[in-house]
Amino acid sequence: MNSTLKKLYKHSLTLLTDLYQLTMAYGYWKNRMHEHEAVFHLFFRKHPFEGHYTVAAGLEMVVAYLQGLRFEVDDIQYLGSLKGADDQPLFDEGFLNYLQRMTFSCDIEAVPEGTVVFPHEPLIRIKGPLIQAQLIETALLTIVNFQTLIATKAARIAQAAKGDTVLEFGLRRAQGVDGGLSASRAAYLGGCHATSNVLAGKLFDIPVKGTHAHSWVMCHDTETEAFEAYANAMPNNCVFLVDTYDTVEGVKNAIKVGKRLRAKGYEMTGIRLDSGDLADLSIKARELLDKADFENAHVVASDSLDEYKIKTLKEKGAKISIWGVGTRLSTAYDQPALGGVYKLAALKAPNQDWQFKMKLSNTLIKISNPGILNVKRFFDQQNLPIADAITDETLHIETTQLKVFNNEALDVSPYQSRNLLVSIFKNGKLIYDLPDIHTIRNHAIKEVTLFSKLKDYPIGLEENLHNKKTKLLKALNKPLKT
Repeated sequence: MNSTLKKLYKHSLTLLTDLYQLTMAYGYWKNRMHEHEAVFHLFFRKHPFEGHYTVAAGLEMVVAYLQGLRFEVDDIQYLGSLKGADDQPLFDEGFLNYLQRMTFSCDIEAVPEGTVVFPHEPLIRIKGPLIQAQLIETALLTIVNFQTLIATKAARIAQAAKGDTVLEFGLRRAQGVDGGLSASRAAYLGGCHATSNVLAGKLFDIPVKGTHAHSWVMCHDTETEAFEAYANAMPNNCVFLVDTYDTVEGVKNAIKVGKRLRAKGYEMTGIRLDSGDLADLSIKARELLDKADFENAHVVASDSLDEYKIKTLKEKGAKISIWGVGTRLSTAYDQPALGGVYKLAALKAPNQDWQFKMKLSNTLIKISNPGILNVKRFFDQQNLPIADAITDETLHIETTQLKVFNNEALDVSPYQSRNLLVSIFKNGKLIYDLPDIHTIRNHAIKEVTLFSKLKDYPIGLEENLHNKKTKLLKALNKPLKT
C-alpha cells in the first residue's frame, strides 16, 4: 500500500508544496541553517463539527508520501526555470544541486490512525534537519487535515445510524480525484461499511456497493421492465431504485420482480429511496415488503443525508436499515476544513543546546506549546481513559500533575499511562508496521464508542511543561492568561 501515491501520480510528489516552503528552504541554505536540528508538531486547535472528539487519519498516505520524497530531474528543471522580481533565477544552481542530492532523514512520531485525539495534541512530531522538516509541512497538512476531517464526520454519521449499515456515495460530489479517493478511504476508516468508489475499493481494499440509477429505469419503457432487465442481468445484486416515477408504485413493482427472482432461486436485496419524505415512504415500503414476505429485504435511503438528518429520521420512526451518505460526508459539507497547523517547537544548532520556540498571539488558543512533545493517556483500573497530558520529553520526569486547559489541576499520579505518539521513521527509514485498513477501522470504532460518552474529557499540559511555557511567556513579556 505504500506505493498508492506512486500508482496515482506516477512520480514524486515532492513539489506538492507551497512556494514559500522552498523560498524558506533556500534562505536556510544560504544562511547555513539548513542542517540545524528542528522539531515541528502537526496539531489542530478545535474539534470539527462542534463535536467533542476527532479521529486521526491519513498516516498511511503520509508514509507513502515520505517514502517517495525526492527531487526528480524534472522537478529540479522546473525549479530552475522560476524567476524572481528581477527576472533572474529564483534559486541558484548550488541550492538546486543540494535538493537533488537530498535524502530524507527525519525522525517521525505519530498517533496511529483511528485513535481519538484532542485539540493541541501533536498528531505528528517531526524531528530532523530544518530544511527537510520545513519542506514537508504543506503535504502533511493537506493529507492529515482532510482525512482526519472526513474520518471524524464518518464516525459521527455511523454513531447516528446506531449500528445500521452506512455506505459512502460521495465520489461524484467530492473535490476532484484525490479528494474523492481520500474521502472514501477516510470514510471507511471512520466507520462506513462500504463505498461506491471502485478505484478506492481496489487501492485501499474497501468493500464496494452499488446497483443502478434513475437512468437505468428511464432507458426502459416501464419501470417493471427495467427491474426485470436488471434482475436478469444481475440476479445476485438486486436493490431496486423505486422513486424514478411514483415511489409507492415503484415498491410494488419491485415486489413483483422480487417474487419472480425468488422463483429462480435468488433474493431481492432491497429497495432504495432517493427523494421525498423518507420517513413516511420508508414506513410504507416496509409494510409492503413485509406483507409480501420480503421481511429480509432492506430499505435503503439516500438524498443529502448526514448525522443530523439520520437522527431526525430515526426519531420519526423511519424504517431504514441502510444509509447511503454522499455529498455531506465526502465534502465535509458543514465544515470544509479541519484547520490543523504545523508549528516549530524547538531548534538546535550544531554543538548547541535546544532552543524552545513558541508562536505568540493575542488569541490564547493560537499560542503554541514549546518543546519536544508527546501525549500521555492515563487509564484507570478498568483500563478506561481518564485524561490526556501533553508532555515534554526533554524534561525527563514522571508526570504527576496535569494542568487542564481551564487551568485547573488534576492529580494523575495514581494511574497508568501510555504515550500516544509511536515511532514511524527513524533517520528517514520506516520502522513502523502499517496496519491494514480493516484493523484501523476496528480501532477507530472502539475509540469512538468509548470517547463519544466522555464529553468533558480532561486534557492539558503536564505541570512542568506548563511551568516552562509560563516562564518562557514571561521572558517574552506575554503572560499566559485563561
